[in-house]
Amino acid sequence: MTDMTIEPRTVPLGGLRGLQVDRTLPTKGLPTIGAWCFLDHFGPTFQSMDVLPHPHTGLQTVTWLLAGGVEHRDNLGSNVTIQPGELNLMTAGNGVSHSEFSLDASGSMHGLQFWVALPESRRHGEATFEHFADLPVVHEQGWEATVFMGEFAGQTSPASAFSPIVGAQIVVNAGRHEIRLNPEFEHGLVAVDMSVDVNGERLAQRSLRFIDVGAESVVIDAPVRTTVVLIGGEPWDEPLVMWWNFVARTHAEIEEARSDWEAGDQRFGTVDGHGGKVIPAPPLPPVILKPRVRRLP
Repeated sequence: MTDMTIEPRTVPLGGLRGLQVDRTLPTKGLPTIGAWCFLDHFGPTFQSMDVLPHPHTGLQTVTWLLAGGVEHRDNLGSNVTIQPGELNLMTAGNGVSHSEFSLDASGSMHGLQFWVALPESRRHGEATFEHFADLPVVHEQGWEATVFMGEFAGQTSPASAFSPIVGAQIVVNAGRHEIRLNPEFEHGLVAVDMSVDVNGERLAQRSLRFIDVGAESVVIDAPVRTTVVLIGGEPWDEPLVMWWNFVARTHAEIEEARSDWEAGDQRFGTVDGHGGKVIPAPPLPPVILKPRVRRLP
């Protein structure tokens, strides 16, 4: 069984002057944890999130806020403001476009943005958007969890999932806590607020601890009450080619998606309220994009 810690790398969201985010997934040798294929941690910050319409294919976007508020618009006609403790879930299928803007009056903003890869059986389907303001909560001695994706500790999120998966925000009190896991899943644990000890090893704030298949529990030791986020699922067994905002299986599919976006094809529709402004696709690299490969130490 292989466990490892992934340190975040800082990435500007939407250009060099964009919101700075800490990215832990994908990383070299670990493209996925279950079907989770992307994780950005942003804030706390008073810097605004101003992300013009942009496309996605082959994935679900999972938006989880800890502070602040963000307005989501998409080509499906959705116009939803998300608050902390609520879930925005957009399933791209064959193609969708959306924008995200933080609310001026919401104060400091803090949250996580995930992508979940769609399996072959769903990635060519229609796009959908779901918003959930009421999610199941697990109450245990010394900790509680809000389940935003999949199943955890006997509670199941109402959000659509297309592979065996888990996503939960866990708030632990000060002290040592053993939390049961699904041994058929691999997991990732993010230290959101501060450093904590995970299975006896220090996990720095904003870092991600990968826990391999077979673990029946995880032990978290926190100095004070704090928040961690748990993701996981059955190991992903399909090829994934990821570039910009697209998740596909081949270089040709990426080329086609980019071409359709640049041409204004109705595959991605139009997001109202932005006067036709969009984020243009960057140029493709001068190489053939290949599926990401898992190489654990």
